[in-house]
Amino acid sequence: MKSTGMVRAVDKMGRVVIPKEIRKQLKVENDVDSFEIYMDNDKVILKKYQPTCIFCDSLTDSVQFEGYNVCKDCIEKLYKIKDNAE
Repeated sequence: MKSTGMVRAVDKMGRVVIPKEIRKQLKVENDVDSFEIYMDNDKVILKKYQPTCIFCDSLTDSVQFEGYNVCKDCIEKLYKIKDNAE
């Protein structure tokens, strides 16, 4: 893990500001992008959220279905399963 040397305080609401330099490197747009939050023992890890297919974790050609992202390859596989079941 690379240290940035930047320290930010936690405000009364429990918020921490992500420095502009880091947001710029990650190409984070305010009021558009989101972060996934992970914990690893005593570490909090933020990862820029990129919606992936719920079945295969692919980032390409996905559509939203009832709140879930599904890629076109998996949609085709689901159609084949449906056709075989009929």
